[in-house]
Amino acid sequence: MEDRKKKAVELHHKGYNCCQAVVCSYCDLLGLEETAAFRIAEGFGGGMGGMHDGTCGAVTGAYMLAGLKQSSGDAEKAITKKDTYRMVKALADAFKEKNSSTICEELLGVKGSPKLRSCDGCIEDACEIAEKIILMN
Repeated sequence: MEDRKKKAVELHHKGYNCCQAVVCSYCDLLGLEETAAFRIAEGFGGGMGGMHDGTCGAVTGAYMLAGLKQSSGDAEKAITKKDTYRMVKALADAFKEKNSSTICEELLGVKGSPKLRSCDGCIEDACEIAEKIILMN
């Protein structure tokens, strides 16, 4: 786990947004080509497209990992959807319990409120929680 968290933070320092850093750190385990993951996750950094008022990109990356792990990949066999939603809720609940929020601007203290967590910290937490909830199942 520590290696994946470290890799994700290193990717973030190379210019990947928070969502890209989380998703791209697990591509090899979940059967997704890294360039595709990078492109898919690009719009989800900075609290959804850099607007900061949406869900933290690192958390969104963990949600994407849940879909990669759970989904059948077939709309006619959408029996996995409920399990994926349940997993996403568990991810959100665990992240919120640890950091008091899943909203980017609240985590970063963008509007003058106290900063709850750094981007690197959110990335580390999202990786840790994803590994416990997604990859251990």
